[in-house]
Amino acid sequence: MSRSTTTVRTLASNARSFGAALLALALSACAGYSPGDLRLGQTAADMRARLGEPTGHFARADGGSRVEYARGPAGKHTYMIELDAAGGVQGWTQVLTEQRFDAVAIAAPQAAVREELGRPSERRVGWRGVGEVWSYRYESEVCRWFQVWLVDGRVRETAYASDPACEESRRDND
Repeated sequence: MSRSTTTVRTLASNARSFGAALLALALSACAGYSPGDLRLGQTAADMRARLGEPTGHFARADGGSRVEYARGPAGKHTYMIELDAAGGVQGWTQVLTEQRFDAVAIAAPQAAVREELGRPSERRVGWRGVGEVWSYRYESEVCRWFQVWLVDGRVRETAYASDPACEESRRDND
């Protein structure tokens, strides 16, 4: 067997091993992506062990809290987990949906939007330099995102628009 044949076989074997390692890493990362197997009554410590540190925390009047797990900025999911006053899991939901977007009220305070939808995928200066626009990526049939225009700490306008990441992807594939 020649030296070049041995080198090619070694490289191919290393590539397969590397690919298998990447696949295993990807699968283990996915296991902590959603709270799918988080059960009611589990503790906040169980939640953190399963999902890592939250990206947001919102206190409730009853002593409980809402905990955010945003899977962005490129991710299209944000999970809100409800905890009771003792820190027990009461339930969870994926909040980046058109139903929730459509419920965002004009004049709603910025803090209410943050608590309902979580952190945005992107923030930028608003139209003509006024306020701020928060954009949320989400799963949809067509590639778009939801945007909230905030002026003086309140919702001025909401809209759906084409997600620029999809536009870039289309240009790259042309």
